[in-house]
Amino acid sequence: MLGLVLVIEDEVDLATTLEYNLKSDGFQVRVAHTGRQGMLSATTDPLPDVIVLDLMLPDLSGTEICRRLREAERTRDIPVIMCTAKGEEIDRVVGFEVGADDYIVKPYSVRELLLRIRALLRRVHRVEGEPSVIRFGRLKIDRDAHRAWVDEAEIGLTALEFRLLHAFLSR
Repeated sequence: MLGLVLVIEDEVDLATTLEYNLKSDGFQVRVAHTGRQGMLSATTDPLPDVIVLDLMLPDLSGTEICRRLREAERTRDIPVIMCTAKGEEIDRVVGFEVGADDYIVKPYSVRELLLRIRALLRRVHRVEGEPSVIRFGRLKIDRDAHRAWVDEAEIGLTALEFRLLHAFLSR
């Protein structure tokens, strides 16, 4: 098996299509049709390797779910792909700022989504062996704590800013 994918999607037909294609591609799949079910499933063992998250859910928005996942130590490193009909620049920016790792606009190709999931998993597995703390001159970042310092003074970064800084320093 390639990993466990949690699909949080309220459109039953789309969720069923994704589940079928993910299983056919070798993934294990859990599906949640509401935000609350999704939050529960995201924190249930075994934890998912990737979360495919709809932005517009009936009870809890995808942005709120993503924000909560990033705040919780247990789920903060699970990659999240937001899948939504909201494709305006501001929607994508907000998605990334609350912690999405990728953002795809509906309607999308299921094949493209599968490739994006595989690419995310490759990147995650590649960085698992990296040290938690990286130093570069006067700058220090802690990947696990999602914190950064210059000369021992902590600097506040958004989730996107932190990921970008980490990506630059990891190369």
